[in-house]
Amino acid sequence: MYASREDIGYDFGDNSKVGSKPIKHSPDIDARWAWMIVLSSFIVHILVMGSQMALGILNIEWLEEFNQSRSLTAWVSSLSMGITLIVGPFIGLFINTCGCRKTAIIGGLLNALGWILSAYASNVQYLFLTFGVTSGIGSGMVYLPAVVMVGQYFQKRRALAQGLSTTGTGFGAFLMTAFLKYLCTEFGWRNAMFIQGAISLNLCVCGALMRPLSVKDVGEKYVARRNSEDNQAKGLSHSSETIKSSGILSEELEKKEVTNEEVLDSVQQTEIGGKSKSGRNMYGLRILKRVSQLTVTFRKGFAIWSYSYFGAASLFTNRVFVAFIIWALFAYSSFVIPLIYLPEMVKQYNLSSQNNIFPLTSIIAIVHIFGKVVLGIISDLPCISAWNVFLMANLSFVTCILTLPLLHTYVSLAVACGLIGFSSGYFSLMPVVTQDLVGIKHLANAYGVIICASGISALFGPPFAGWIYDITNKYDFSFYISGLLYMLGTVFLLIQPYIQKKHPKEKSTEEAQV
Repeated sequence: MYASREDIGYDFGDNSKVGSKPIKHSPDIDARWAWMIVLSSFIVHILVMGSQMALGILNIEWLEEFNQSRSLTAWVSSLSMGITLIVGPFIGLFINTCGCRKTAIIGGLLNALGWILSAYASNVQYLFLTFGVTSGIGSGMVYLPAVVMVGQYFQKRRALAQGLSTTGTGFGAFLMTAFLKYLCTEFGWRNAMFIQGAISLNLCVCGALMRPLSVKDVGEKYVARRNSEDNQAKGLSHSSETIKSSGILSEELEKKEVTNEEVLDSVQQTEIGGKSKSGRNMYGLRILKRVSQLTVTFRKGFAIWSYSYFGAASLFTNRVFVAFIIWALFAYSSFVIPLIYLPEMVKQYNLSSQNNIFPLTSIIAIVHIFGKVVLGIISDLPCISAWNVFLMANLSFVTCILTLPLLHTYVSLAVACGLIGFSSGYFSLMPVVTQDLVGIKHLANAYGVIICASGISALFGPPFAGWIYDITNKYDFSFYISGLLYMLGTVFLLIQPYIQKKHPKEKSTEEAQV
């Protein structure tokens, strides 16, 4: 419904007309079960991202229990948040191999296991493994499928659907903060983590709701997008040879499947012919057949996953996508830093009494919910480009980050925090913009790379800001440096499409080299 790749600045050179033939779309796309996918993703964001934003409650309990330094204890939360996002590219392999449903269910089990095992922690290092690593990997295995499935089930209202599903982060921040605080007060932090682990098993239910589109549905959807997908392949490699190489890959995969199918048929015939033999041999043949099927599935998924990153049509040949990765390396930390250090800034400004009545971080979280929905609705308008909305929100956000240290009254800080919360609603547009850049087929792998870069930002950004404070004894420079780096990434992302337009000769040169 809105311009996407053309607005970004790519010339795909396709002369075919989209929609020249009437296409009968699947009834589940943009309707029916699609909204159940949104509900599932919404709950995932509450239980995963919302609980991570409420870890400050548990951090206080860990400090009192283990008597470790604040920097060491803070790494428990940082590991959980960072690993959730950093494992994105590897979760793409699981999605290509097992599908979103199985990946999410396994992730729900790992996430719950991490919470439950953490209830028996004897030291902070134990929490690094159980909560930081185990729960973090499980969260990543649920989070990425939740985003990808919404992209698969929506065409016309993708931005709105992603906006509604990701509002679970804001709701979760409120709900989980109050809930964990209540549990810690009534039952202690260990029992609180055990109870939260049991609740996290609902992530498996969310995964079960992620019903994959049928082969017929996928075919109808891809026919409707055939032109855009061909264009995407051209944009990634800037060469017609890339499309040929993609075809070669598909042919190789089909040949491998045929070969393996022949092996399976021979195994099946042997199994039938061996009915007169002992049951042990029959059991062994069934195991061999199952292993062969799993091998075929894994080889196909791994080939698609590796080809997306390292093949001729590699995602990294898309310059705007590379600029998007660079932007993500600075973006997420600029959102996390205010949430972590604003309370300390308020104390320095002697505004604690006003902040206790209505915390500034709560203002960010509340307005953040509305920002996601409103920006999603605006981006779905026929005359509006999601890319332009995304860039404008980024420029507004970074402006607020840079001006925040200059404000010293509660009212001015509240206004700035409101603008930060609304502008940060662009997070709901990240999957939409990513899909516009690389296409639906590469969404899982591409968005995995983006959230991996965001995870690196979340892992190292806050400690870096704290290190700057230790040197200067002020948080001002922490905001200035993170804001300037964020501005650099945004400007680089802004000018890259225009550079692509102004250098058409480079495209022909790359085609000649291929």
